[in-house]
Amino acid sequence: MSAKTVLSVKGMTCASCAQGITRHLNKKGYSDVHVFYETGQVEIENMPESSMDDVISEINSLGYKAATPESGHHDHGSWSALKIKFGISVLFTIPLLLPMIVHIPQLHQPIVQLILSTPVVIIGIMHFGKSAWGSLKNGIPNMDVLISIGSLTAYIYSIAGWMMSASHEASMQYLFFETSATIITLVLLGNLIEENSLKKTNSALEMLTALQPQKANRIVDALTEKERTVEITIDLLNPNDLVLIRTGERIPADGTVYEGSAVIDEASMTGESLPVEKNINDKVMAGTIVEDGSIKIFVEKTGAKTILSSMIELVKRSALHKPSIQRLGDKISAIFVPVVILISVITFLLSYFVFDIVLPQAIMHSIAVLVVSCPCAMGLATPTAVSVGIGRAAKSGILIKGGDTLERLSETQSIVFDKTGTLTTGKFAIKSINYHTEKEFADYLFYTLEQYSNHPIANSINEYYSEYTFLKPPVILSEIKEEKGKGITAIDKEGNKYTLGSYKSINRADIEAGHQVYLIRGTELLATVDIEDEIREDAKELVEWFKERKIKPIMLSGDSTARCKEVAMSIGIEEYYGEQLPTDKTAFIEKLSKASKVTMVGDGINDAAALSLSNVGIAMGTGAVIAMETSDIVLINERHLSSLKEAFRISALTITTIKQNLFWAFFYNVIAIPIAGIGLLSPMIASLSMAFSDVIVIGNSLRLKIKR
Repeated sequence: MSAKTVLSVKGMTCASCAQGITRHLNKKGYSDVHVFYETGQVEIENMPESSMDDVISEINSLGYKAATPESGHHDHGSWSALKIKFGISVLFTIPLLLPMIVHIPQLHQPIVQLILSTPVVIIGIMHFGKSAWGSLKNGIPNMDVLISIGSLTAYIYSIAGWMMSASHEASMQYLFFETSATIITLVLLGNLIEENSLKKTNSALEMLTALQPQKANRIVDALTEKERTVEITIDLLNPNDLVLIRTGERIPADGTVYEGSAVIDEASMTGESLPVEKNINDKVMAGTIVEDGSIKIFVEKTGAKTILSSMIELVKRSALHKPSIQRLGDKISAIFVPVVILISVITFLLSYFVFDIVLPQAIMHSIAVLVVSCPCAMGLATPTAVSVGIGRAAKSGILIKGGDTLERLSETQSIVFDKTGTLTTGKFAIKSINYHTEKEFADYLFYTLEQYSNHPIANSINEYYSEYTFLKPPVILSEIKEEKGKGITAIDKEGNKYTLGSYKSINRADIEAGHQVYLIRGTELLATVDIEDEIREDAKELVEWFKERKIKPIMLSGDSTARCKEVAMSIGIEEYYGEQLPTDKTAFIEKLSKASKVTMVGDGINDAAALSLSNVGIAMGTGAVIAMETSDIVLINERHLSSLKEAFRISALTITTIKQNLFWAFFYNVIAIPIAGIGLLSPMIASLSMAFSDVIVIGNSLRLKIKR
């Protein structure tokens, strides 16, 4: 079984085309089908490779052209198939329109108009007809149905009127060849502009894809006299490989610097404008550029597992998780075409039989109704805005997992912060160590036990003891293990149990509270440690920012209540809870979620469950992997708190843009269809209006790139 099959599809002209392909493949038994109209791709999860030809055949039966990405469908040069079709259509349509401006008797001849319009109609049938027929077979009529009916009706009626007329003069009132050709030409123009505009909505995706270097300098025979570099393609890189990156080169994989130092431009990944200096043991990301210096790195993540690849995948798949506001638009779009056809028929019947409008004009009214309507605008309203919004976030180092996340984030009423590594920098320093036993004995226990934890406080203690040397261990420990949220335990050869953890982990009323770390042997207190962590400089400003927007800030931490109170008071958080175990955090989020829309921000393993249960979970990119996997948003910019504000701003702007797009789509159709129905719009003007309604929606979405 193949985990994910990707096909390239040509011929999708609107968002409803994507809906039609999805529905058709679902009916044929393929589940987990995702169609990306903007990028022209179809993805099917867990599809047997033997079914590839069958799927391609099914898609082609709907009037599209499907193929594997390797087999082609590339745009060769600037003259794409759509441009060629439009160019030919223009050449034949202009002579049909000239008689409206200048008097050229030859162009009034029915046979001349038939000859000029026929190539355009054939192009229209080839471009719109196959898709229209496929959508009708699938039960989801798309916009191409309306275009095909409108243009063919004018074309066939013109031929019939000409054939049944007794004279040339009599036939003139029945000739609408220019209408049929103009409808097709103008809609092709709209498709062409829309195609170019959609490429711009995916510019963030293209930019991210371009960041991935294709080659790397792998070091072989490292640390020997034979050490050398070999240039390889990045698909041959593996974890634990050693790679050399020099000035001007892009880093090919996520990893850790093990030799050298360099100034690295991470702007494309994190939005950080200033270059960052990287030294030994610092993390580096694929796609970033070494501006100055030379480094060797241990490769940790390659290919699809890198942060860059994750960003590309998230931006690409952002439209899969649709906001509820889009699902409303999808429901309306699904019934839109049948309703418009019905309105068109009613328009003709009322015009001809009730209001005594002559037959040619009554037909023109009904055709105008068909071609002025635009279901595509509703289909494009949300995915284009979501694509641009998530792309803008990605460029700022904010990974947002889906369009529905943006909507849920904009609904936030309460925001819950973990303290350590979120509101504080996560960088701890030992303020003091209080000994109740021999110093060397306690120091050895701290040094040994904290090696088994990756908690930020443990890391600070490990760093404190990094240069200590113990000539002879004062005690032999065994069965050393860590219980997340509680502490570390061990047993010595005499059977004494040692516990290293927070005040809550020892649960002793006879021992003074207020310290961050306690070292206990049995019931005997051996030592305590006072830790201080640095509050982020913009934490107070952030809390005030949320308060101004009526979003309630809450602190939820595993640290001591005393320390939580100290931090909370200094940055303006009134509600705070300390000494919270992972189960306590989960229970708190569950309870709070019943009363309000909750967003939680955290970075540790003990935050993972709570992040997954909140309405929106936001993880720090420097935190635990599981926290990032269970969250909806990941902040990889080191300026996490400013990124957090940016995420909220982008979500608000995106939802506003979606509402504007949908309002325009509904408003346009509600106004345009009646105007066309009463005869105030000719089919040509109607087709021009329809062609540009999509462009207006896409253009408004593109404004998200620069909106402040």
